Amino acid sequence: MRVAILAHEQFPGRAKTALGILRYADYDVAAVLDRDTAGDQVTDYVPDVQDAPIVESMDALADDDLDALIIGIAPIGGGLEDSWRDDIRAALESGYDVISGLHHFLSEDDEFSRLADEHGCELQDVRKPPEDLTVSQGIADEVDAEVILTVGTDCAVGKMTVSMELARDARDAGYDAAVIPTGQTGIMIEGWGNPIDRVVSDFTAGAVEEMILEKGDEHDYLFVEGQGSIVHPAYSAVTCGILHGAMPDKLVLCDEVGREAIHGYESVSLPPIQTYVDLYEDLAEPVSETGSEVVAGALNTAELDDDEAARKAVDDYADELGAPAVDVIRQDTDEVLEVLL
Repeated sequence: MRVAILAHEQFPGRAKTALGILRYADYDVAAVLDRDTAGDQVTDYVPDVQDAPIVESMDALADDDLDALIIGIAPIGGGLEDSWRDDIRAALESGYDVISGLHHFLSEDDEFSRLADEHGCELQDVRKPPEDLTVSQGIADEVDAEVILTVGTDCAVGKMTVSMELARDARDAGYDAAVIPTGQTGIMIEGWGNPIDRVVSDFTAGAVEEMILEKGDEHDYLFVEGQGSIVHPAYSAVTCGILHGAMPDKLVLCDEVGREAIHGYESVSLPPIQTYVDLYEDLAEPVSETGSEVVAGALNTAELDDDEAARKAVDDYADELGAPAVDVIRQDTDEVLEVLL
């Protein structure tokens, strides 16, 4: 499928959905829409992903083979920016589907729904959960697969990227590994999944368990995409639900270099790494017969230009964690995979 990705004024730093699609999804990306960097190329900013031109708007994109426009931004609260409406409207009027991971469902937007009907387009709201979810039965640990969950010190520190990279590297090494997608970006990449942050609270653990049961006897290792952080003022409930629903065997703690406060809640400082380890392990213990331990770490060093500085930051993080650590984009993951697989 050939797509354009909307990432206005957020590319690349805060357009994590766009980056995930460029790096992992099986799409042919025609262009990225970003008013701030229009005229440049994607690889001018992110060299290790699929390249594409950056354009100002759908009107500036001449591509008769386009199939869809993807909303490539995941803002806090998942709202729709009014400034995006012109591009969504233009896509629908040109006969293109629109794929969105927002909490604002495009299929329930009167204008977009009308345009989709008029032009024969589909509005895909990947954050709309299935209607038949139930509470957890507490049986995710009965599957044959080893379950590995990425957990974080904050939101947007790289849990999805770490899950994708570790699963891909595990497969490359000959292991049978799969990703359990729990967020809009993972669902767009994998083509299936449950959007956990949109699920009714009582059903959160059950929605994760359902996916574990679906794939747990088909693969040897399941890498569960984590969400939020256990100390996040807004997203901690999602984090705990995934932790209890997945009943993981092992945990990978993800962090970002230089992050000192919760994103969007800058008055809330990040606690020490050992606090996270204790919180995650203590919360997992009641639902894990063998005990879920933080056995490895992943550090996002994208803010560091110097490779030597990045290596030192990862080494310091490993020392603080007392376990192997890696930047999954800059370094090979062999040492971390050795303790996971």
